[in-house]
Amino acid sequence: MGTLPKSVRFPLLILMLNLFIALLGQGMLIPILPEYLKLFHAGGTVAGFLVAAFGAAQFLFSPLGGQWADRFGRKKLIIAGMFLSVVSDIIFAISTSLPLLYIARFIGGISLGLMVPANLAYVADITTPETRAKGMGYFGAAMNLGMVLGPGLGGFIAEMGIRMPYFFAAGLGLLAGILTLLLPETLPPEKRVLPKAREKGNHLGKVIWSSFQVPYFNYLLLILVMTFGLMSYETVFSLFAEQKYGFDAATISIIITMGAIIGIIVQIWLLDWSVRRIGEIKLIRLSLMMAPIALLLMLIKVNLVYLLFASALFFAFNAFLRPSVSTLISKNAGDRQGYASGLNTTYSSLGTVFGSLVAGLLFDKNLNFPYIFGAIMLLAALSLTLKARRSKKGLQTTRE
Repeated sequence: MGTLPKSVRFPLLILMLNLFIALLGQGMLIPILPEYLKLFHAGGTVAGFLVAAFGAAQFLFSPLGGQWADRFGRKKLIIAGMFLSVVSDIIFAISTSLPLLYIARFIGGISLGLMVPANLAYVADITTPETRAKGMGYFGAAMNLGMVLGPGLGGFIAEMGIRMPYFFAAGLGLLAGILTLLLPETLPPEKRVLPKAREKGNHLGKVIWSSFQVPYFNYLLLILVMTFGLMSYETVFSLFAEQKYGFDAATISIIITMGAIIGIIVQIWLLDWSVRRIGEIKLIRLSLMMAPIALLLMLIKVNLVYLLFASALFFAFNAFLRPSVSTLISKNAGDRQGYASGLNTTYSSLGTVFGSLVAGLLFDKNLNFPYIFGAIMLLAALSLTLKARRSKKGLQTTRE
């Protein structure tokens, strides 16, 4: 962070601390999910539908989150999102039926739909095009750091009761929301985008239709297809590791923790260097070639060390992907950073909805199918980077 201007460091530090606490709470929930779902006699399909409910809400509310971040400022949206996440965790903790779990996850999706576009726009506000990849890298690293400590903490707290980690996550979310109050607002009132009187009915369909006209539309498609493939791993990994390898929650926590540590290393120390050396597009292409290889390697059952290696490979190149594509979108968004961040999250959540549904259904057919499908989708995303290169006319220069 020393290479960033002093005026950027404090707000970025607070934002990172906010995200760290929020993701620490979410990370606690991952390794205990298989055991928790057993209370409801549920498996892979329900896990997929829970993630889909989360993604559907995020899809519906991300355009609003992006527009409201441009209209009302970043800080208010971040605070609203954090407190909604607290409500989501509490409902999940006290649920006694599957419908309540779906409601909880839907509210959780709303919280991210409001918060993530504002967070991305905030990072874009306080960085320059030259430092944006580094800022996005720190953004991702804070999230990964929460995921490093979360699973182990969740397993420890679960010893006091399978529902306790969810209550603890709610408490952490409340703390993160309070910390957000320390953030300075980066979008002064005079720069906010006010709605025009004639622009009524600015509904989701209109927003999606208008996204076809933005100069970074190909990157939005890349986010969609890429997320579709990545969800094949993320949705069912705990169930996959439990059923294929026989690992318990503690071992699954070790794998996830190791992956998050690798993500931190990549996003803090390697991402900015790699972008400056080969450019975003080439880095994305390399990652979209290596991540499918890692997914397919996981299908070969050997031992824990082997799965750690395959997972490490996947986590490393996944850590390059998300901030690199977000940086490309931000560089071409001009003064509508909130709107662009909202579209980014909208297309990502759309991939989450359908990717998680497909992953859950495929898992119950054969536990290897989600990973084969994910590898195919990531390779399909690779073809979109070729289209993005051909359609760069009119965009800001991006190194290849």
